[in-house]
Amino acid sequence: MNDIAKRWDGPPLEAWQAWSPCEVAQLLAGVDAPWCVVGGWAIDLFLGRETRAHEDIEIAVPRGFFPPLRRHLEGRYTLYVVGDGETRRLTPGEPFPPDRHQCWLLEEAANKWRLDIMQEPGDADHWVCRRDDRISLPRAGIQARTAHGIPYLAPEAVLLFKAKYRRPKDETDFANCLTKLSGDARRWLAEALVLVHPGHAWIEPLRDAS
Repeated sequence: MNDIAKRWDGPPLEAWQAWSPCEVAQLLAGVDAPWCVVGGWAIDLFLGRETRAHEDIEIAVPRGFFPPLRRHLEGRYTLYVVGDGETRRLTPGEPFPPDRHQCWLLEEAANKWRLDIMQEPGDADHWVCRRDDRISLPRAGIQARTAHGIPYLAPEAVLLFKAKYRRPKDETDFANCLTKLSGDARRWLAEALVLVHPGHAWIEPLRDAS
């Protein structure tokens, strides 16, 4: 057992009270970074309705674009480095650790976690899967926007991340999306799962639906 105690700064996990996608979009209006909503909220933005309760809200941004996003947020909110069971306050001017990709935003006045920011590989033009860089697409083909202009990651890419865990909420998201995905999206996800998670239980339903 590692004898170094886990470090947990800030409020507890139960202090999550996430903003809505609309509130995030308003907060980040004008930021020069190709961010998008990911996770369960991205599924619901694709479906056009809130299908279940969401514990948090996650966005992703290429690592090279994290600095302008950080500058936009710091001063009004406090950023925390998250990973391996730890949270640690990110002090102003401190470089973000290269071995971490996750950052939580704390609204200190309310003592609430509001936003989960994921840094990913890729750039403004190309999306690269953080878990397997063999999977890459033009960003324009894997991101979409709602009628109100909120950017979100396409559901087939979101489900590729969710496939690793297959929690009840992931199974719900998959079931809700299966018949709504285009044939091309189902085929892409099935092929990506064969590459990343061979034998995954979602592969056959995707192929059957196509």
